[in-house]
Amino acid sequence: MSNPKQILLVDDDIAVREALVQTLDLADLHALPVGSFVAAKDCITRDFAGVILSDIRMPGRDGFHLLHYARDVDPDLPVVLLTGEGDIPMAVTAMEQGAFDFLEKPCAPADLIAVLSRALAARHAVLTLRAERELAETGDAAARLIFGTSDLVQALRARVRLLAQAETAVLVSGPPGSGVPKVAEVIHLCSSRASKAFEKRAATGLDRFGLGKALKAAAGGSLYLDEVGKMPADTQIALLETLEAGSDTRVLAGSTAALNETTMNGDLFYRLQATTVRIPALSERPEDIPALFRRYVEQASEQAGLAAPDITPDHLSALIAQDWPGNARSLMSAAMRFVLGMPEDVFEAADLGLAEQMARVERSLLIAALGRQNGHASRAARALKLPRKTFYDKLAKYGIQPEDFRR
Repeated sequence: MSNPKQILLVDDDIAVREALVQTLDLADLHALPVGSFVAAKDCITRDFAGVILSDIRMPGRDGFHLLHYARDVDPDLPVVLLTGEGDIPMAVTAMEQGAFDFLEKPCAPADLIAVLSRALAARHAVLTLRAERELAETGDAAARLIFGTSDLVQALRARVRLLAQAETAVLVSGPPGSGVPKVAEVIHLCSSRASKAFEKRAATGLDRFGLGKALKAAAGGSLYLDEVGKMPADTQIALLETLEAGSDTRVLAGSTAALNETTMNGDLFYRLQATTVRIPALSERPEDIPALFRRYVEQASEQAGLAAPDITPDHLSALIAQDWPGNARSLMSAAMRFVLGMPEDVFEAADLGLAEQMARVERSLLIAALGRQNGHASRAARALKLPRKTFYDKLAKYGIQPEDFRR
């Protein structure tokens, strides 16, 4: 893959080309300057990680020809066009034909860099998503189910694969909403026990008898104990005894809270601490957010039976700028609200109570169901598995009229 900050600069005017190269260099962007479409052609490939900045008016094959050629090679390769005075209508036409943006010459360096930065962010998100899809199609469970291409996520996959081959107990830790149970299941799926049972139990309130039943149910496979630090003290001792005696069932424990020898049985803690997997927070790997959000939008659209809405570079930038204390879980929720036509909730949800957030989601689900069923309330109620009276009560609660959705 080429330099992710590379700009293929196409302009037949040497003086303009040199000035633009200097502007890009000052912004830490690597310019690849050429004077014609013919010279640029070989650089335009599907795996080109940068973006194209081209003049519209050039002798021979102009910027329009370059735009069409680039879109044939890769419709998702951003092309930014430079226009001279009087070429604005031409530039607007180019936008309609797929150009990412256009700028009028001479353009302010700040404006140029801002547009190119958005184009590079969009390109990075597209290539990241493609890389993930290729992994999902060809890779193991770690590639299919652990999303992201950052160094931290690649290290997480490697750690999961390594510990999957062991027969020891494993402690999976991570911040709330990071997917601790899912990573535990991926360890199971990457192991030689993948064809055997994978049982999940909440450790809170689990007694000795319940632990014994769970171990038996997962015989030959794996038992995942969620929030192991909340397991009753007596059950922790029973689990430690099981681990020390050896068992046909592999134990995978999970925790979103920091554990130590004072918050749980010390011997059990040190036993589990020997083999751990830590899931990084989204705030540690913001470069993964665009690809994750796109994936969650696709999943949410499929679940809701709606067409996936376009995601603008500005929207992705706003997502990256957030802390996401709820991690993947809250990003999934934001994707669902986005699909249901509430993109502003990505930014407003933190100011709403749980009841208000749930009410917004419920209203949107009702609207989506009516839209899919062409306004037929009885069909929408069946699709949502709601009794008709309950469905109509909810419509009245939110002031929704089924006839408004008949086409």
